[in-house]
Amino acid sequence: MPFDPTLSRSDALRRMTEALADAGIVGNDARFLVLDLLGLTTTDLILRGDTPLGAEGAAGLDGALRRRLAGEPVARIVGAWEFWGLPFGLSRETLVPRADTETLVDVALAAQADRHRPLRILDLGTGSGCILVALLSELQNAYGIGVDRSYPALVQARANAAHNGIGGRAAFVNADWTAGLSGTFDLVVSNPPYIPSETITGLSIEVRDHDPAAALDGGADGLDAYRHILRSLTTGAVRLAAGGALAFEVGYDQAEAVCELGRDAGFGRGAISRDLAGHARVIRFPAP
Repeated sequence: MPFDPTLSRSDALRRMTEALADAGIVGNDARFLVLDLLGLTTTDLILRGDTPLGAEGAAGLDGALRRRLAGEPVARIVGAWEFWGLPFGLSRETLVPRADTETLVDVALAAQADRHRPLRILDLGTGSGCILVALLSELQNAYGIGVDRSYPALVQARANAAHNGIGGRAAFVNADWTAGLSGTFDLVVSNPPYIPSETITGLSIEVRDHDPAAALDGGADGLDAYRHILRSLTTGAVRLAAGGALAFEVGYDQAEAVCELGRDAGFGRGAISRDLAGHARVIRFPAP
């Protein structure tokens, strides 16, 4: 359904909403796309909704609608998404930040008795950098290192850190988990790949075809990354400081399994926190 350049912004929003609804896509996707691609605020749309799209606006909405109907997520189309109230640019090599992951930030912050003291943070599998940047935005005297196997992801993470004003307190390292690193950290966080390999083909098209496979595939049972990280923090050159904490995001049905892995590695009892949907989403371990 091509958009006519003479069509008003308000009518374009209605048409896009209807086209997506006809395809079974409901929610605020049409509004996100119209506002972003036309460079508008909600107030602009209310006060100047009768302004014609123009040729450039019509072409932009045409392309966006085709992409969304083909299953591409809104965040991929606009190239950015919000997390913890902060803006994050995306690349093909980064996951779209998800609201569930804010639970990990909540838990990590709650583990800090004094948010003003200097802290060393390690974010393993940093991706877009959203977790590390969110934490550093709250912990003003903390310094963090984000690690990822994908160099392009790290380029995006560094840009996000700079854009959100904490670039001077964040470093990014291209490595396989803790390989080549050493030192003691007060807080280690990770949202690692945790989807069992054989179930990836059954994921929604938005995830399966548009999220990077390396950020999804957690091995045969989805737990490979947890085993590796737990082992490296007890036998390698990277350790948790006394009184420190390790916090993982986990799949909705993996909490007990990850708790058991932590106990076997010497981390003691893990504390389980639930996301807003009630799923066990984050496990926090004290330093062994």
